[in-house]
Amino acid sequence: MSSLSVFFSPISIASISPEHGFLNSQLGNVIQAYETDFPTWEENEQPQLAIIGVQEDRASVNNNGTDKAPDAVRKHLYTLYQGDYKMNIVDLGNIKAGNTIQDTYVALKSVVEELVKTNVLPIIIGGGQDLTYAQYLGYQNLERKIELAIVDSRFDLNQEEAENVSLNSRSYVNHIILHQPDYLFNLNSIAYQTYLVSKESINMYDKLFFNATRVGMIAGKMDQSEPLIRAADLISFDIGAIRASEAPGNANAIPNGLYGDEACQLARYAGMSDKCTSIGFYELNPTFDPMEQTAMLVSQMIWCFIDGYYNRKQDTPLYPKSSYIIYRTTLENEEHELVFVKSKKSDRWWIQVPYFGSKSVNERYYLVPCRYEDYQMAVSGEMPDLWWKTHQKLQ
Repeated sequence: MSSLSVFFSPISIASISPEHGFLNSQLGNVIQAYETDFPTWEENEQPQLAIIGVQEDRASVNNNGTDKAPDAVRKHLYTLYQGDYKMNIVDLGNIKAGNTIQDTYVALKSVVEELVKTNVLPIIIGGGQDLTYAQYLGYQNLERKIELAIVDSRFDLNQEEAENVSLNSRSYVNHIILHQPDYLFNLNSIAYQTYLVSKESINMYDKLFFNATRVGMIAGKMDQSEPLIRAADLISFDIGAIRASEAPGNANAIPNGLYGDEACQLARYAGMSDKCTSIGFYELNPTFDPMEQTAMLVSQMIWCFIDGYYNRKQDTPLYPKSSYIIYRTTLENEEHELVFVKSKKSDRWWIQVPYFGSKSVNERYYLVPCRYEDYQMAVSGEMPDLWWKTHQKLQ
């Protein structure tokens, strides 16, 4: 991993630690941070998680100052206490802004690609949310289709100039959708607010069979969003999705959105997902965070992600079969049998969507995370929307 060191600058633990240093069980004493020597490891001793700061704000629309977020978050993250599990986490330091913003994207892409290939999960602290595009590019050479989940109050999609729009934190989704080669299987937008999204963008999502979930649909019932998070390989979290009273540290903060505890719950779901291989927290701006409330919240979200990671159930894919209960139901006037799978370990549900034709030689179906309510819907004779959208994409 020493090859990655060229992209990073060290961090100063002294500048973010309490006056008397960290206690034994605080994260500042547990995380191996790049202060003088870049962390290296043997293949059999590699870390499970790697924290990465990205000091880049040039494409963060109306929110310059996000480049200072990584150290602002570390200051609070390092004082939190370790959970009841053994942690193996490194902090690789900060990726400094390159000569051009493209240089920063290339650096982040290279780091994400290298870590994901070696089964080390990057936790990215941005920076603007345009860095999601570089995070996505890190998967290009993995030669498989991937799913992306974005927690945001907006779609960050420029519908008016779909093809020639410059890349920034409000248009990076255009670049992900239009990127060639195309390896995006699905995109889940979570916690959007309808008055911030054009009807043209919603129609585009429908045409592409993407999933979009309004903040009102999950308010007070965050478990409704868990399957969407569980389906994703990479997750991008815009702090602007959290209401201004809970997270004022964002120049674009608005009155409505998620509560802080809901944001932490989503982060924990992401950590618990066996499929998630990278996550990014973006758009925190310390300039607008004088009480450091937002930095504290993001640090707690990262703690919840780590806690979820160390409580993973390892219950996907379907092996061994004795760990699962299979439920079958047939809809009236439908030739397809709907097959649901429930894990005995975690009580989580999936639905099988079969490949039709010769799309896959080795697999006969695509396994999609779902809710118990989807099973109830099928039993009552309704086709779950999730099954139909996935079926359209598999054809």
